[in-house]
Order: sequence, then C-alpha cells, then structure tokens
Amino acid sequence: MRILLVEDDPDLGPAIARALRAEHCAVDLAADGVDAQHLGETETYDAAVLDLGLPGKTGAEILAAWRANGRALPVLVLTAREAWADKVAAFKAGADDYLTKPFRLEELMMRLRALVRRAAGHAQTRIECGPLAFESQTGQFELDGLPLKLTAFEWRVLSQLILRREVVIERLDLLERVYEGDADVDSNSLEVIIGRLRRKIGAERIETVRGRGYRLTCGAQPA
Repeated sequence: MRILLVEDDPDLGPAIARALRAEHCAVDLAADGVDAQHLGETETYDAAVLDLGLPGKTGAEILAAWRANGRALPVLVLTAREAWADKVAAFKAGADDYLTKPFRLEELMMRLRALVRRAAGHAQTRIECGPLAFESQTGQFELDGLPLKLTAFEWRVLSQLILRREVVIERLDLLERVYEGDADVDSNSLEVIIGRLRRKIGAERIETVRGRGYRLTCGAQPA
C-alpha cells in the first residue's frame, strides 16, 4: 500500500510513517494543508491518513477539495478532536473513517487495511487466488497453507496484484503504488520484483500482458 500521511506534529508524523513502513507500506508525509491537497490531487495512493488541524488549509477543506475534484481514495481522519460536530463535518466532507488521538498504531493499521480492502471490492478479510491466500487484516500471505516470506517491495507488489486478482494492472499504476514519491526508481526494478515473486509463487501465476502490465491469475497450474 502507498499511503499519504498528513500530520503536522514534528514528532508524531515521522513516528507514524516509520510504523507504517514497518508494515511494508510506502508513505509520503505532508506537514501542511497546501502540500497535502496537491499530493492528493496529483499522486496515486491506496489511502490517506488526514489530520484536521493543519497549517495552510484544514483537513476538512482538503478533503472537500479532493472529493470535489473526483478523488475517491479512502480517507481516515486522525485527529485529537472528539466533538460530535467535528466528526459530522469530517464525514460530510467525505471521510471514510475517523480515529481520535491518542490511538494504538495497531488499530490504525487495521482500519487502513480494511479501507483499502473494501475499496478494492472485497467484503471478506481473507482473499484467495488458487493456492495463494492473503489475510488482509494481518498482512500475512500464505502459499498452500504455509506462511510466505516476502520483502517489503515484494509484499507491496503482491498485495496490489491479489487485491485486483485476474485484472490487468498497468505497469505505471503498480510503480506509483509501490514506491514513495521521492524514491529514485531504477527502470527495471519492478521487473526484478516480479521475477522474484514468480520464483516464490510460481511463474505462471503472474502473467505479463505486453504493453500494459501484469495480472495475477487464480486458475489451476498446468500439469
């Protein structure tokens, strides 16, 4: 998952970003409202974590602008504001979830995973594709019932593929959701990751669609 984290607290923002990266997420951190609105309108994210009290523009203003511009990414509001009126205003502006500070990082991660899963059209937390299974609430992959060990980048790519199983994912779309905005990306890096995944789950499971991208297939392996 690639997450836009909007938090102006100089200690809390980097701490949340580190925690999300430890869960294999790519994270872009914005500390003011102007940068946050721009990133949300120009970059590709699986979800956003949005504070309400920000310099430049408020979180509610940013969220309303995103929705007015057709940006449908799931948004979790993370704020110290507990008043009912603030919650109502956030949901009216287009929030998908609301979490108050202080909070547990584990709960934040579970809520984000649920938002991303539902946005991809999955009602169940366990997503299966042939012998491959993804427990979306824990982030654990299994192959033939056994835990599958993956690097952070392999996890990011495979999670995108299984959330949209049997659908061709454009190469650029994958790149945008796997790497952070300031990353120096080698032109062949995605192909290297795909190659490693094929060795781990079976080469025929990830299909290359020439000129477009990749598709995770769930059919039976050939004898």
